[in-house]
Amino acid sequence: MNELLVFMCDGAPVRGEIVSIGSAWQAVLERRNDPPAIRKILGDFVGAATLLSASLKFDGTLIIQAQSKGPIQLLVVECKSDLSMRATLKLSVDPSEIEPDATLGELLDASHSGRLVITLDPADREPGQAPYQGIVALQEHAGMVIKPVTSAAEAIALYMQNSEQLDTRIWLSSNETHVGGLLLQRLPDSGGHAHLDPQEAAEGWNRIQALGETITDEELLTLTPEVILRRLFLEESVNSGVRSFPARKIQFSCRCSRTKVADILRMLGEEEVEDIIAEQGKVETACEFCGKMYQFDAVDCRQVFKTDLLSDATRPPSSGH
Repeated sequence: MNELLVFMCDGAPVRGEIVSIGSAWQAVLERRNDPPAIRKILGDFVGAATLLSASLKFDGTLIIQAQSKGPIQLLVVECKSDLSMRATLKLSVDPSEIEPDATLGELLDASHSGRLVITLDPADREPGQAPYQGIVALQEHAGMVIKPVTSAAEAIALYMQNSEQLDTRIWLSSNETHVGGLLLQRLPDSGGHAHLDPQEAAEGWNRIQALGETITDEELLTLTPEVILRRLFLEESVNSGVRSFPARKIQFSCRCSRTKVADILRMLGEEEVEDIIAEQGKVETACEFCGKMYQFDAVDCRQVFKTDLLSDATRPPSSGH
């Protein structure tokens, strides 16, 4: 299962999405060896990014970044509007130090330092034009009390409330083989639901949320989106109508390339690259998302800095990638 299903409720101002990711999630984990607590957080954010990407109204990429001074130093999930995705994270401690039951707050919000950044980056963005970014702290502030966010679902809901001003509920679950998720979003009381008065709209939103609350982790991880939709909203479908759209496919896809590595070498600077060549005889790096190895020998590196012809500067090496 690598599918995302979008649906609309006719009797309530609600748009929903259900996602189930199998082999695409396993491709993310293929070259990783994260402890269970880390794997769960990464999986939940993969589910969240996929759900949020389904509503993109442009060709481009949605990027979720979580940064902190805690054990998870950086987490990145990228999902394009065609639902191709990739994900990675960087730890500041040895994986053996991570407790099996460690929470998101403990791993991503040490000393209240956690930040969640969601970036919307259109493919046709003009040079020099900044992408849209929304940033929220991984804590809720209730007066003088600071409450840490305890899950990826709670972090995304907090972001949607603060940055998008949209009532959003999200349920996420993941294990070593599957990621599942359900998203419910309240639509404006106008447009296709203008026939509902404010009280009917509010009651409809509360009713659909209550049905969403009945979803279990087991259902999210084992059932197809079509089956989940029927089970959750059977009564709603009979009484008011629930319309679903054709399921969309999800796939793992990494956009790393030799050209992009050459660009990174240019940013490092010729002097630093020459120092690496003198010490190691070559520059070798692995993509953090897919693990693919790239090697640049002394000749390759000279070309990176001496030519403006990108195809020459990034020619395949004599051996390796």
